Amino acid sequence: MIPNFIHTYVSVDCVVFGFDLENRLNILLVQRRMEDVPAERQRKLPGSLILSDEDVDGAAERVLHELTGIKKMVLKQFKCFADPLRASNQDDIKWMDTEYKHHIDRIITVAYLSLCKIDHKINSTKYDTVDWFPIDEVPSLPFDHNKIISESLIEIRKWIESDFSIIFELLPKRFTIRQLYQLYSALSEKQIDIKNFHKKISSFNYIIPLEEIETNVSHRAARYYRFDAKIFKKNNTKLIK
Repeated sequence: MIPNFIHTYVSVDCVVFGFDLENRLNILLVQRRMEDVPAERQRKLPGSLILSDEDVDGAAERVLHELTGIKKMVLKQFKCFADPLRASNQDDIKWMDTEYKHHIDRIITVAYLSLCKIDHKINSTKYDTVDWFPIDEVPSLPFDHNKIISESLIEIRKWIESDFSIIFELLPKRFTIRQLYQLYSALSEKQIDIKNFHKKISSFNYIIPLEEIETNVSHRAARYYRFDAKIFKKNNTKLIK
C-alpha cells in the first residue's frame, strides 16, 4: 500500500433555506455543545458522519429528519469538500473528539441543500437549539461551513434556472407577487423591474389568482396567488427571462 493514502471519515452537511415574513432568505443553524466556548461561537450547519449501513443520500435524509421532524424534504447534493485542513482548528478537533468519542484526523463532507417553508414547525429530535438566520447575518462558523453556504447559494441559483418550480418550496401556500419577486431577486441576484415581473408572472397559467387580499398591511393590499404543480408539469416552464 502506498504509505500516504489517507485514512478518512465521510460526513454530510446540509444547508436548509427558508424565506421569512420579512422577505429575507434564511438558513437553519444548530448549536453544538462545547464547554468554555461562548454560545455565539457554537453555531454550525446540521450534519453527521455517515453510518456504516447507509449511503450519503440516506445520511442526509436522516440529518434533515433529526433536524426538522419533517419526513420528506426537497434535497439536492451539490459538492464534496475535502480540503485536508478543513478540520484543523483545535476547537473543531476537540468537538469531534467529544461528539464521536474517537480521534478523527481527516474528514470529507458531502454537502446538500434543502428547502423548507419557514412557517413549518421545527421539531428537532437531536438538537436543543435550532434557529433561522438571515443569510446576511450568518456568523463565523466552524470548519468550512461559511464556504459551504457560499457554494450552496451558487448552486441554488443554477437550480432555479433549470427548474423554476423549486422556488415555490420556499413560499407559503398563498403568496403575493411581491413576495415571489423578492424571493426570486434574492436567490437569482438579478435586477428585474417589478412591473415587468408582474406582467410575466400573470401570463403563467400555473400561478393562480385567489379571491383573497392582504389585510392589516401598511401598504396597498395585494392579491394572493397559489402555485399549481400539475399545470406547471404540463407546461414544463423552466425559468423567467
